[in-house]
Amino acid sequence: MNYKKIGKILGKIMIMEGILMFAPLLVSLIYRETARNVLAFVIPALVLVGIGFLLQIPKSQRETLYQKEGFALVAVSWIVMSLFGAIPFVINREIPNYINACFEIMSGFTTTGASILEDVTLLSHSSLFWRSFSHWIGGMGILVFILIFIPESKEGSSMHLLRAESPGPQVGKLVSKMKVTTRILYLIYAGLTVLEIVLLMLDKPVAGYEKDKYFFSILTAFGSAGTGGFGMMPGSMELMNPYSQYVIAVFLLLFGCNFTIYYLLLIGKIKHVLKSEELRTYFGLVFVAVLVVFLSVYNNLSAMPQISSGEEAFRHSLFQVASLISTTGFSTTDFNVWPSVAQTVLILLMFTGAMAGSTAGGMKLSRIVIAFKGMYVNVRKTINPRYVPKTKFEGKVLEEKTTNSVLAFITLYVFILMFTVLVLSFDPINQQAVTVTSDAGVYTVQHGFFSNFSAALACISNIGPGFEAVGPYASYVAFSPLSKIVLMLTMLVGRLEILPVLILFTPKTYRKS
Repeated sequence: MNYKKIGKILGKIMIMEGILMFAPLLVSLIYRETARNVLAFVIPALVLVGIGFLLQIPKSQRETLYQKEGFALVAVSWIVMSLFGAIPFVINREIPNYINACFEIMSGFTTTGASILEDVTLLSHSSLFWRSFSHWIGGMGILVFILIFIPESKEGSSMHLLRAESPGPQVGKLVSKMKVTTRILYLIYAGLTVLEIVLLMLDKPVAGYEKDKYFFSILTAFGSAGTGGFGMMPGSMELMNPYSQYVIAVFLLLFGCNFTIYYLLLIGKIKHVLKSEELRTYFGLVFVAVLVVFLSVYNNLSAMPQISSGEEAFRHSLFQVASLISTTGFSTTDFNVWPSVAQTVLILLMFTGAMAGSTAGGMKLSRIVIAFKGMYVNVRKTINPRYVPKTKFEGKVLEEKTTNSVLAFITLYVFILMFTVLVLSFDPINQQAVTVTSDAGVYTVQHGFFSNFSAALACISNIGPGFEAVGPYASYVAFSPLSKIVLMLTMLVGRLEILPVLILFTPKTYRKS
């Protein structure tokens, strides 16, 4: 292992995180918060920058990173970022329990959106900003940004880091230079974020939050861009006006698209975009899901007094489909009380996720399509042994190892999901009654298998809210410290798509080859 080189890059990441903490510090000063709130960001920022500079001192003999080193670096970077990112919540005493604070910020950086907070209105503006800003940082990945400052190498060190942090089965450069690729990605990412902020600012302020109109527009855009899902008002996006809810839903779908699509549009290759198999699958699935959920909800309006019209049923259906397929986790209503057909569709979307190369989590639609095609080819080969198997995706014939790696990923995904459910089943909270207060009223649910399953699925798919005791109007605060640690690791596994975390915790990684 090239520890000195890993330390140098990790140091750069720590310096970058320290610098980024000055953003919530500025918010704290603007809103004239207490000295404790100011120090909550000053102290960890200075510590991060200090340690980061110290890690730059040792000189490494080898400037390149092998693939296993790049993958391990990515995993350890996200852990270090979360360990330090939680400190502000502890210092300002808004989340005094360090494990809870780590859970909150890990959920932020991994763009999960699962929260231990029962009343988000108790947080200061600087803490609200830091939570949502962590979504924006983690959405594209801080290491993708760091790649701008890492020299290109013939051995592909930068590509190893990009592959470890970027979601999807196939990762490549948009252009020949890695630095140019990362700049293009971030320009598209920032451009879409700014556009959403502007459109949200055009709406009238939320009743009771008139002074925070622009502030909430920025935080909402951060959550949408990173497909994170931390809310800043009671009921997530419930209090937002219909115009804003439609705007957010559209941008959730846009951020669920592969960013290569936007690059192709910018350079005028519209035909290539229209030929994208995954893009057609994505919007086709969204259309079908919205239609099924809408019909299910509309046919049961009498049993749901919180939804008063067909337009409202359509808006909530569109929003929740967009929110869950993009693995954002925002909500406009309590889908916990929706009909079973609608809930089933939403659960399936939690598995699939959106497109590869987006900021969304989940398995990714490209993997789902490749897996089904691979199984179809195997069935045909079984029926006709003379059949020459060819699995095509996006107009290209896939190598057998690509199909096998996709099937292996899905197998590991399901195994980790069920292992997490098993661990959660030992939590003392099981079989306890949980009271939920939402726009549907006050009701009681029992924390059991479905709560644990949806919690594990919501964390590994980086969604946030699940169903029943961890629904959109509930929190994860009641879980034991052990369960929270396991769920944090599950979030990380989901965000980094398993392999980097497995490599980090595999003893063979550290043996000399």
